[in-house]
Amino acid sequence: MKYVLNIVAILSILITGTSAAEVTPTLEQIKQSETIRIGYRENEPPMSFLNKDNQPIGYSIDLCTQIVQAVKSKLKNPNIATKYVPVTASNRFESLKNNSIDILCGSTTKTLSRAEMVDFTQLSFVTGASLLSLKESSIDGIEGLNGKKVAVVKDTTTLDNLTKALEKANSDAKIVEVDSAAVGMETLVKGDVDAFSSDQIVLIGLALTRESEEKFHIAEDIFSYEPFALAVRRNDSDFRLIADRVLAELNRSGDISLIYSKWFGGFTKKVPTLLEAMYLLNSTPE
Repeated sequence: MKYVLNIVAILSILITGTSAAEVTPTLEQIKQSETIRIGYRENEPPMSFLNKDNQPIGYSIDLCTQIVQAVKSKLKNPNIATKYVPVTASNRFESLKNNSIDILCGSTTKTLSRAEMVDFTQLSFVTGASLLSLKESSIDGIEGLNGKKVAVVKDTTTLDNLTKALEKANSDAKIVEVDSAAVGMETLVKGDVDAFSSDQIVLIGLALTRESEEKFHIAEDIFSYEPFALAVRRNDSDFRLIADRVLAELNRSGDISLIYSKWFGGFTKKVPTLLEAMYLLNSTPE
């Protein structure tokens, strides 16, 4: 009998130790701290970027603002504060894993390999990788990169897709990895590279937010499929469900079109057919 009790005691210690090591669910953390932490990219217009007052704004930021309101409602606490935490392409997923942020709001492509590290909400946007060049050179596609240098942000799906596209085209273009979209733009403007590659919608935002936007050329063709989603910590279904509910309601009500027009209306009034289809497919019933 004493032997059995010892075994039970040991198992209790092991179970208790395992429970103590588990991360507190996001909603419980927000309830206790009365703060929700939004991770964002500082130079990814029009998805997420800093305005002239150094305040985070953008399409994805607007989506996360709606999610914050839903969290306040769920926890019945209108005084929950929002803390914006800047992240980079390299540390954004680790920031979720190490509990530095609660949700990642930006221009993050949802992939199965990334789903091994974090969980994703329903899709929030659809775009594809393209090329930005100076109008004087006007590079229209992968074929136009032969013998040229192209910048791309490291640790992104664009880098992977660009590498594959160049290999497929037997191009001798040289890839120059940079730390951010802002650095990519500067290398292009200075003439250190001939093109900058990123998601087409981000390239549009970068060009529109420059004072001399007319000096840039954006290739019409895309060479990848980039489904964007917001990211949260793995195995936290209660918090993810709140985010999914917000996105589904925006899609069902049509309010998502207002957010689209706010950030993309300066470039095009019509929602692209592929994006419109994505909104429809993600209008999950309540």
